[in-house]
Amino acid sequence: MKKKQWICALCAAGSLAFVAATAEAQTEVMAWGNMTGIRVDGQLIGFESSFRVIESGWTGMDFTGRERQSTQYSRKGRAQTVVSSVRRVRFEQVVEDKGKGIASVSLTYNADTTRQVEGVYYGFELPAGRYVPGSVTVGGTTLSPATPEGQGRKISGKQITIEGKGCKIGIDFARTVKAFLHKEADGDLILYIELFGKNLKKGQKGQLSFSLTASGDIDNAPVEVVVDKNAPGRLFTGLGGNFRLQNPTHDPQVIDYCLNNMRLSFARVEMPWGAWQPSEDSDPTADARAGKLNGHVQRSMKIAQQLSAKGMPVIVSAWFPPEWALAPGPRTPRGGGVAALRLDPAKERQIYQSISDYLVYLKEAYGVEAYAFSFNESDLGINVLHTPREHAGFIKGLGACMASSGLATRMLLGDNSDATTFDFILPALNDAETHKYIAAVSFHSWRGCDDETLRKWAGSARQLNVPLIIGEGSTDAAAWRYPQIFLEPTFALYEINLYVRIAAICQPLSILQWQLTSDYSLLWGAGIYGSEGELRPTQRFWNLKQLAITPENAFALPFTCNKEEVNCAAFGNISRGEYAVHLVNNGAGRKATIRGLPAPADIKAYATNSSSDMQAIGSTKTADGSISLELPPAAFVTIIVNSGEVAVNN
Repeated sequence: MKKKQWICALCAAGSLAFVAATAEAQTEVMAWGNMTGIRVDGQLIGFESSFRVIESGWTGMDFTGRERQSTQYSRKGRAQTVVSSVRRVRFEQVVEDKGKGIASVSLTYNADTTRQVEGVYYGFELPAGRYVPGSVTVGGTTLSPATPEGQGRKISGKQITIEGKGCKIGIDFARTVKAFLHKEADGDLILYIELFGKNLKKGQKGQLSFSLTASGDIDNAPVEVVVDKNAPGRLFTGLGGNFRLQNPTHDPQVIDYCLNNMRLSFARVEMPWGAWQPSEDSDPTADARAGKLNGHVQRSMKIAQQLSAKGMPVIVSAWFPPEWALAPGPRTPRGGGVAALRLDPAKERQIYQSISDYLVYLKEAYGVEAYAFSFNESDLGINVLHTPREHAGFIKGLGACMASSGLATRMLLGDNSDATTFDFILPALNDAETHKYIAAVSFHSWRGCDDETLRKWAGSARQLNVPLIIGEGSTDAAAWRYPQIFLEPTFALYEINLYVRIAAICQPLSILQWQLTSDYSLLWGAGIYGSEGELRPTQRFWNLKQLAITPENAFALPFTCNKEEVNCAAFGNISRGEYAVHLVNNGAGRKATIRGLPAPADIKAYATNSSSDMQAIGSTKTADGSISLELPPAAFVTIIVNSGEVAVNN
């Protein structure tokens, strides 16, 4: 999904002072520097800021965005700081909340290059759905986006006012700036504020400070959700997690906390393939039986055993292949940490046998028969790279070898790096010979999760009549570089929004969080990412714990919802009369009414946001059997209903 679509759809660290500050935070700042709006009473007055370097003649453009730059993010009190660069223009941005709907922004920037450009700008992207028709007033001159003279003409001023449908943004600069308006091909508007002109010189410096005020009509209109309990869809076993071990110091305490405080239904662990059989001529099974099992392999097998003992099916995925399994010749990594390693086609048999031997030993020595096997993100090459046809061939080859080894383990189709690479699975999807070896379809939710793409993945699973699994769930693959973002309410809200949308559209068997270790941790303190204090849950933890209270083995239920600002998913275990409705309220507080479920004998409702950690909230049963409750602003709310009815086959 494009960032602007994402935003329109939603239209020291660890201290008590930090918690208090985030609870009052209003300005949404992404870790790469882009502001996505200011919340007023929970309602987002949306826009998107960015730093932009435009090439001469508008022949090219680079701008800040997710995974586009190396960036540093931090928060101190009410101020969020981002340091990054675009095309060798470095910037530091400090955004501080000053009051209701008010923020101050301080920019410093300098050039590390000498060359001709069209200009260096600070831009405000204004979605057409909210700002057209509308107006932009710069220094007393009003530009109408609907007229040609309102675009491209630079105007000087110290104040800019942006008015849209039911909203208003004021920008007051400390000095006079030059600004102009540009209309994109899709109708969205970009307001450009000039930072540097055409003659960019190394060592050139600049500074700009301004205040932002946001106001608008607050939408408190009630939401009505109608659930159809008579048309159950696909099974949802519950939330799962990834348990790839990387930090022996911090991983165990995080894993234990998550396992002891959250219901989990699925797991994915690493096969350290390179450490299992480092030499082609070795017999890894014989070595293991002789007590020579590599320590990392042993720990990975033990965590699989621990998770399996809790009743979780276990997916085994490999990242790092042994040297002997790689194709000869030079290697061409894709950059950005993508190894893109090719396997040696002449050693297919040895490769299949090595992996199968690992899975057989895991079963014999640790009592774990893997649910499925995959190479992690082989569409991208982290670290094994396959073409789509090679992926199909590998499913058939390894699938047959595992079957001949007496394993019930089958393959994941895909396990792709993100949803946008759907075409990677098409050769295997359309090859009937692969189907008997496929346990489930899998993709990772890092990016590209627009509704149309999600429906493709759901359709592929239905075509094969196998489950869909989100093998890695989260929203920002680069977030480990700026871990303080994990504490931000904005990050937590966007993450749970994505999961609820996926649950509703894809109807997955499970969403496996990346990770339930200290990597991308849901917990803070105890030295994780250098944090201090006792180990403690973040808002992200409470969101996932709340999602995980969905009744076990419930089916997805269709529903209707009359408010775009509220994302929903509904589930029911009809045989036990247990139901869950999950609501993400992306706006101001509002009343919610849930209809269509059996008359409840017992109702429990919980809310999580920046000031509530899965706190119980009040709900009532109305005269017609529906459920009524108040949704807090910018909150994840879950209603658990026990009807007391048990389905009987007459």
